[in-house]
Amino acid sequence: MTLFLTFVAMSALAILFVLLALRRGGMSSGDRDAGAIAVLRDQLVEIERDEARGLINIAEARDAGIEVKRRLLTYTGGQTRAAPSPRRGAWVLVPALAVVLTSGIGLYLVLGQPSVPSMPFAERGAERAAASELAGLAAELRDRLEAEPDGGAHEGWILLGRTFMRMNDYSAAVGAFTVASERPEASSASFSQLAEAMIANEDGIVTPLAEAAIARAVEMDPLNPAAIYYHAIALDQTGSSAMAYDALAARIAVETEIAPWMQIFTARLNQIGERIGRAPVGPMMLMAGSDALGPDAADMAAAAEMSAEDRAAMVQSMVARLAARLEEEPDDLEGWLRLANSYRVLGDLDAARAALARAEPLLPETGPARQSFDDLSDDLGE
Repeated sequence: MTLFLTFVAMSALAILFVLLALRRGGMSSGDRDAGAIAVLRDQLVEIERDEARGLINIAEARDAGIEVKRRLLTYTGGQTRAAPSPRRGAWVLVPALAVVLTSGIGLYLVLGQPSVPSMPFAERGAERAAASELAGLAAELRDRLEAEPDGGAHEGWILLGRTFMRMNDYSAAVGAFTVASERPEASSASFSQLAEAMIANEDGIVTPLAEAAIARAVEMDPLNPAAIYYHAIALDQTGSSAMAYDALAARIAVETEIAPWMQIFTARLNQIGERIGRAPVGPMMLMAGSDALGPDAADMAAAAEMSAEDRAAMVQSMVARLAARLEEEPDDLEGWLRLANSYRVLGDLDAARAALARAEPLLPETGPARQSFDDLSDDLGE
């Protein structure tokens, strides 16, 4: 009986809250706007993170940010909408509420089972509300883009694709990025994001369509970190693990400063290296042109306690080992590029030019290796 009275009291409170909500009128629209503003601001932060990770370039980040800020203005531009009066017809709901209350009590008396343990209430209501809000904004953006005579702005489709990626709706993300990649403004980042969505939609498998998107991204920008990363994944999945390792290492080797995306690169590179028998490496070791085999754990521990002169000698030793190995394996293009970069870092420019000369006959027409060669040649004044 106590449980029954509790339900009656809760029902009465529910009616009271409904009536109060009716009296307050269109207050919920303000709450919805506040939620939309919060989601859009979160998207701005996400754009900055992806730019730092190298998944999009500066121009793409700027265009996407402009689109988000433009949509923010629609919520914060100060337009005052006259809400319809909630009073007219509101009290018609009172009899309906009474019917619901009485019928609910009757059904409980007939079908209720107080002895059955209650099911726990969902504890992630706020997350579900945010997800629902995000889905609504995505649908609104897609409708707006599709309604535009020119098919919608390129950056708008990029933003839509990124929103679907956040929602884990990878199939919809593929559709959005596909449209973006077909626009005249499409860049290397457009295709690498399309490839990312395709791979996610296939549970990590690089399909032929994803490979085509990756190839286009690399063709447009041979140094696009995201494109190189997914190219390495494709190589690894087809059994070319050593080539995948070298592709990741070569991309890091052309940099002169640590970049945020290197953490992802080295994690994948060391994962592959463990399978093919190569010791763990870090970005600085690759940027310094270390031997492809890399130092072992004992070398790393010893280097931490060395003086600057001793560490320099250690680097010289690793470079010498790499040079000796290349004399035995002269067809290793990536090795010659690493050796040239190593000599450049050490200041031995003549040796660096000689290593580039050994690499030149092995170069493909396009790709990361060609770009690395050209960059090193420029640095050396070739």
